[in-house]
Amino acid sequence: MANIKSSEKANRQRVTRTARNVAQTTAMRTAIKKLRAALGGQSKAGAKNLGPLLKSAVQAIDKAASKGVIKKGTASRSVSRLTIAVSSAGAAK
Repeated sequence: MANIKSSEKANRQRVTRTARNVAQTTAMRTAIKKLRAALGGQSKAGAKNLGPLLKSAVQAIDKAASKGVIKKGTASRSVSRLTIAVSSAGAAK
């Protein structure tokens, strides 16, 4: 345990930032999982709403990238792959 004031403050900041980053990552992963479930046909209602699901997933990914939770290149790659998957699913129907 930290005994120095500055170390104690740094520890408090670390806990706060970690909680914020975990919440951001969880929201992003949930949005991606909902989209993938709809793409996989696991969710009947979700299969009709790929557009809004894609939009929410992209927003979550972009927000995580802007906050520094994930790298910008990772975000770009994820958005690209999800967009391609939704486009090919739309073309297959």
